[in-house]
Amino acid sequence: MSPALWQGRWPAEEDTAAFARALAACPALADAVIALHGDLGAGKTTLVRHLLRALGVEGRIKSPTYAVVEPHTSSGCDWMPEGEPLAIWHFDFYRFTDPREWEDAGFRELFASPGLKLVEWPERAAGVMPVADLDIDIRAESPPMPAHPDPHLDEHRLVSVRAGTARGRQLLEALA
Repeated sequence: MSPALWQGRWPAEEDTAAFARALAACPALADAVIALHGDLGAGKTTLVRHLLRALGVEGRIKSPTYAVVEPHTSSGCDWMPEGEPLAIWHFDFYRFTDPREWEDAGFRELFASPGLKLVEWPERAAGVMPVADLDIDIRAESPPMPAHPDPHLDEHRLVSVRAGTARGRQLLEALA
């Protein structure tokens, strides 16, 4: 049986990038819904940027904090059929307050369409968002204060990834 949970520690941003590259190598990512949990500044958008780069997205990758959703396209995924781009939507529901926005904005149709959906602050869309294939929880690590403060302590992250579906378990296998 496939694993349902992965836990790890990212001591530096390069560890976040390595995680993103491992996840990007899995074809099951093509139509996945990935929910990203964590406090402000935990590293959710940083993970998304590394994942989009690993999937071959070029150009500026901005946070959808004010726009709520930013669309991306990648023509560089090795596992996509020749000539077929991967559609990617990066959602940030931090400012999402009214479930009616879900229907008005056409999110139901976006989530039903092919492509990868990356969702920051999914709890703000509880009850309207579909079940996530993966729930990724990122927390800043709070180590004891060292005698000589490490200027990179803020980079340390504790990460928990839980599969919510069979597709999610396939993605977790790619991380093992």
